[in-house]
Amino acid sequence: FFEQNCTFPFLYNEVIYHSCTSVHSDFDWCSFDYSFQGRWRYCNALDPPMCIFPFQFGKKFISECTKEGYILSRSWCSLTDNYNRDRKWKQCSPY
Repeated sequence: FFEQNCTFPFLYNEVIYHSCTSVHSDFDWCSFDYSFQGRWRYCNALDPPMCIFPFQFGKKFISECTKEGYILSRSWCSLTDNYNRDRKWKQCSPY
């Protein structure tokens, strides 16, 4: 059984998504094409978002998960190459 890969980022209704979305759906989904063409699937636990390294944070370029700037002292990473511009992130681990 072949499961087609999601394309990230993808464009849907003039909005760019860097991870799965639940827009117009009860469950998270992703597009197979950069510009949505009606080809899609539901997401699963193995789907991104994936960390992008290095990424710009403040005036630094960071090449691994960091605790810098996270109030809960947990590690995080950017989902794009420029956190300052895009503000897209995810937690790396619960510690």
